[in-house]
Amino acid sequence: MIDYDVVIIGGTPAGRCAALAATQLRATVALVEPQPSYDFLKLHAVSQAVGVLQLQDNSSLWKNPDSIFDSVAKETRVLADTMLFADGVVAHAEEQYSPTVLAAKGVDIIYGDGQFQRTPNLAFAVNERLLRARTYLLATGSHCIIPEVPGLTAVGFLTLDNIWQSFNQATLPQHWVILGGTPQSIEIAQTLRHLGCQVTLIVPYSHILPCLDLEVAYLLQAQLEAEGIWVLTGTPITQVRYIDGQKWLQAGDKAIATDEILVATPGKPNIESLNLPAVEVKWHGEERLLVNRQLQTTNRRIYACGDVIGGFACTNIGNYEARIAIQNALFFSKQQVDYGSLPWGVFSNPMVAQVGLTESLVQRQYSPGKFIVLRQCFKTLATAQIQDVTTGICKLIVLQNGEILGGSIFGAQAEELINIVSLAIAHKIKVHRLAELSPIYPSFSEILQSTSALWHQQKFSRNICWQEFLEDFFQFRRNWKI
Repeated sequence: MIDYDVVIIGGTPAGRCAALAATQLRATVALVEPQPSYDFLKLHAVSQAVGVLQLQDNSSLWKNPDSIFDSVAKETRVLADTMLFADGVVAHAEEQYSPTVLAAKGVDIIYGDGQFQRTPNLAFAVNERLLRARTYLLATGSHCIIPEVPGLTAVGFLTLDNIWQSFNQATLPQHWVILGGTPQSIEIAQTLRHLGCQVTLIVPYSHILPCLDLEVAYLLQAQLEAEGIWVLTGTPITQVRYIDGQKWLQAGDKAIATDEILVATPGKPNIESLNLPAVEVKWHGEERLLVNRQLQTTNRRIYACGDVIGGFACTNIGNYEARIAIQNALFFSKQQVDYGSLPWGVFSNPMVAQVGLTESLVQRQYSPGKFIVLRQCFKTLATAQIQDVTTGICKLIVLQNGEILGGSIFGAQAEELINIVSLAIAHKIKVHRLAELSPIYPSFSEILQSTSALWHQQKFSRNICWQEFLEDFFQFRRNWKI
């Protein structure tokens, strides 16, 4: 007996998106454990609120970086007001996908933890009830991997799940060490610095974020360091100790004292309690579930979406995967995920946004003469000068025929501008079409037009070089015949 068309396990934003998508397709749906975490949204809200405080006195910030941070830190109501604002943003978001809204659309809401059972038939057991469905969708999310560092557990640390207990206090700890390598670690490092804290960000990779374009990663790191954040890349943590009431870390050859340690490392899927081996669902190490391009696990009736299958916790990517997975689960279609045109970003200040291939990836796939890298700085924009936000760069990577392979933007409004590049990649719009845009003046959209226009200049320059080569070649032939 089949109770549902699909049972969705996990109340993450991706899980709720999948539930809504299924109801729109007239499917019978059950959603198990609908307790989504909106900590990512709270983090963005806090970062934006603190960023506004920073920009209110941007000129004095660069004259004396500590002056504005100290003044912010002394305002006891700043932190409380910021958290109040963030809680309001989260409450509004929760209303949009609340259990009441989902139930009104026909979703069967089931609270509780459960696990799969294989016999006598595939089912999901929760609250002494067996949920039988044609297909199942895993959207349980992930949690950070705690590094196996001697002394870390004994000394104690925070994660992004419980850091808010510090933010809800009257004052923050003044010295922080963040073990990072994720977009969230960069965002929270900058937010804490803007709140007057001394911050050390330790990353195990050679640069601040491994999947970022290398040039943009260095610019982002320079921005953080200019604001007073101490960034250590390629640095292992060998031990943590508690000495005379102070937490100490051994990072490479450096001993660092701190008031608080925040672990914001890449995540591993929340699958420990699901009894997946019993239903032949496999995973790779601690990082991700094994799925095919249709988001089907190694059990053909079980699908997965969101960061439970690996990668950073990007809501837009999780929702995209949720829609693909639901279509395939309900109709057994063969829609495949294509990440080539999906944007993602780091909510730093200025923000970083990226889509498609990076320059290093393009260099591995194409010979040097096959592609062109176009760059334009934000300081060339009138609106950037007016708003005093001139830090930034727009970078497009295109083939000789104008096809856009990827784009990276570091600067104001990057989260909006990258969507245009994403649309161009998805619909095979070539770079000369972006160069034909006539954006409102002054506006940040001009950066896309001016960057794209460089393709014409470089193409014209290449044509001149080719013409000169041909002229020299034929002159050589004439001289040789003589």
